[in-house]
Amino acid sequence: MQTKLSNHIVQGFLLAIIATLLWSGNFIIARKVSNVISPISLAFYRWACASLVLFPFAYKKVYAELNHLKANWKILSLIALTGISLFNTFVYVAGHNTTAINMALIGTTSSPIFATIMAVVFLKERLGFYRIIGMILCILGIVLLISKGSWEVLLSFKFSSGDAWILAGAFAFAVYNILVRRKPIQISALSFLLIIFVFGTLMLFPFFIIEQSIVKESIDWSNSLIGSILYLGIGTSVLAFWCWNLAISKLGAGRTVLFGNLIPIFSTLEAVLILGEAITPIHFYSGILVIGGLVIANFTSTNK
Repeated sequence: MQTKLSNHIVQGFLLAIIATLLWSGNFIIARKVSNVISPISLAFYRWACASLVLFPFAYKKVYAELNHLKANWKILSLIALTGISLFNTFVYVAGHNTTAINMALIGTTSSPIFATIMAVVFLKERLGFYRIIGMILCILGIVLLISKGSWEVLLSFKFSSGDAWILAGAFAFAVYNILVRRKPIQISALSFLLIIFVFGTLMLFPFFIIEQSIVKESIDWSNSLIGSILYLGIGTSVLAFWCWNLAISKLGAGRTVLFGNLIPIFSTLEAVLILGEAITPIHFYSGILVIGGLVIANFTSTNK
């Protein structure tokens, strides 16, 4: 019995690690292909790919739950807008103007802060002492990263366009996290994913057409670009969500969410190894502050 329980937990750990490893690659791809394809096009092709891949596995569920989906189309549309259309598109825009390391650290750490504030304001959640301490550490880590450890830089600080876009993306994802709590229990996880993937793709389509008419880009469909879009569509969209949901079923949501702290670590290592970006002591110290803050906030909340 103990061995079976241990195997169950180990499987959950591995699934959660795989999900965060896949998600961390999103920032690397955004930076890697920034000079090859425009951001809205990248987002559109990613979610179109994800929708097509998921469709054969989810369409029967969607058909069976069609009445519930129709009745909740408004909230599903808002969830798709914030979590699918806006969040990732803003990340890809940021990829043209900042480093993958900055995107990972700022994006994955500011979103929980935004989400916590909104949960307190709109959902009337209680903000305990340790969650406040965790948030303060996260904010200090972000300030340290953006200021590069210099008071002069901090006092004369102006957001770069890339930092502003990634913060906008983090805010959109925070809104998504608040809205997703309103998902009706009658809608299965598989139907939910396919519907928000499809809705998000459809919302992006008009902007994709407008971008194409303005930019008039001729995309070089190299093996590298095709592989990147397949990775985003299959890896960071379908497989990562599938692994994450399985991990939650084995470990519980409270324990699983802690593994999200691995994303900036994985992204930083990948940016150094794959993109050749430089890692500095500031990245190291800010990462410690941010991850420490998230662990304190999440760990204490899971043990109340």
